[in-house]
Amino acid sequence: MIDAQEFLTLVRQAAVTGDPGERVRRYDQALGLWRGPLLADVVDDELRDRLGGRLGELRLSALEQRAEAQLTMGLHERVVADLTPLAQELPGRERLVVAQMTALYRSGRQADALQLYRHTRQVLVTELGIEPGTELMTLHDRILQGDPRLDRPAAPLYAVRVGEEWLPWSTSGHPALEFCNTYAGWGGPGLPGSDWLRSYSTLAVWAGHMDLAEDRLVARLLKQAQQHPDEATAALDEARGFRTNLYACLTDPEDARAFKAVAGLAQDAARTSVFTRGDDGLAHWRLSPAAGLRLPVLATAHSAAELLADPRRLTIRTCPSEDCGWLFLDQGGRRRWCSLATCGSRRQQAVGA
Repeated sequence: MIDAQEFLTLVRQAAVTGDPGERVRRYDQALGLWRGPLLADVVDDELRDRLGGRLGELRLSALEQRAEAQLTMGLHERVVADLTPLAQELPGRERLVVAQMTALYRSGRQADALQLYRHTRQVLVTELGIEPGTELMTLHDRILQGDPRLDRPAAPLYAVRVGEEWLPWSTSGHPALEFCNTYAGWGGPGLPGSDWLRSYSTLAVWAGHMDLAEDRLVARLLKQAQQHPDEATAALDEARGFRTNLYACLTDPEDARAFKAVAGLAQDAARTSVFTRGDDGLAHWRLSPAAGLRLPVLATAHSAAELLADPRRLTIRTCPSEDCGWLFLDQGGRRRWCSLATCGSRRQQAVGA
């Protein structure tokens, strides 16, 4: 059975979603609706065959597009697991075969990727009398040549790719909290960590992604960072230190030292802020480009100051799991675990055991 209308709605939503992580989630929801024979016990065989052809095609298309989004995120192992049964059975779906071959190659299985190509080509030539398409043949050649552009590192958990950077999924509802949250929990006693702050470019792109800096300004910062690497390193170190103080300030309202450190940077941000009108016609406080390479961390400090002055500050909760530490706004007082529920599910499994 499948709720055809819900499936079609989710597929349409996924197709127009720019965020690959959100796209994958929509496709997961849509494909998760397929349970057993299509429209069984609902319509007669003739109508089921007519409707089933269209829905079946959309399902295969959704599988292909989900795999491509997963590859964009670096989730090639998951693509291999999802597509292995289908790639052998449907050699005519060259888009699907391309995704599977790419995933196999990125998983260190070059021989399996080439074997899949040989199988696909044999079926196409023998049964359909055609050679593989250009995209499939080009991929085959690139694999044979070991083209380094085919490689992409494995994706961190709960991440989204923006440009050339991996950024955390949005989990908390506020930039200051996002700054403190990592891909998949803290993972040890050294709280807080700074594992996603790998480089200055990551910090700058994140600031743009969270609407703390305009895109043109982010591009300018990235160029400046290349020209002044020592200044970029200093700004990144300042961001990491601020992140530690901000996490302490948000989790312990009585920590006067942490509050003083956050307040100091917020005051620096205020001195370099300008009040300007945006493209949406509304006025906003924005950091002046004069802030230089410190702009992303000062913009975050400005956002943190606004949160600390907002009653919502009293609703901040920390995931109680020992494996996590995520912060989120919980105005209803009902949530005990992270919004992704991974910590809660692990804890419940442990309790059940």
